[in-house]
Amino acid sequence: MASEKILDAKRQTVAEITDKLKNSKSVVLFKYSESTVKDMQELRRELKKVDSEVKIYKNTLVKRALDDMNIDLNSFLEGPNAIVFGSEILEPIKALDSFAKKHNNIQVITGIVDGEVVTLDTINNYASIPSREGLLTMFAGGLIEHVKNLSIALNLYAEKLGEEK
Repeated sequence: MASEKILDAKRQTVAEITDKLKNSKSVVLFKYSESTVKDMQELRRELKKVDSEVKIYKNTLVKRALDDMNIDLNSFLEGPNAIVFGSEILEPIKALDSFAKKHNNIQVITGIVDGEVVTLDTINNYASIPSREGLLTMFAGGLIEHVKNLSIALNLYAEKLGEEK
């Protein structure tokens, strides 16, 4: 039978996982088989830039933490998995998606966004959304287009008034 020390360490790990799940706006589960240590270090650096982290836990401990939160991801918890915990919704998903496109050994499986389990399609949709800066640029471009059209119309109207005098 396992010693009390080992059981206590497992309880602490389950509590840590539960805490990370509760405090993360986005959680992405992915397979990392055949990834090198160098690849995982590079992924950690990329995720750190967007205030996120990747952790690897035993599947049984992750199952216990998810059961405590009444979340069912048991069908996805087979084989070597890693979890990305993000303080934002989009940025960690985009960073992981970008990394997975460069490294074929990373396979995104599923995720949790704002406490709701999402499918791979939903994660891919989130990954395709432009960054905040990109969205603001597109919004500003749209506004400038309207201002430009208004100025052209006013100029034409002013020229028409000038011709009538």
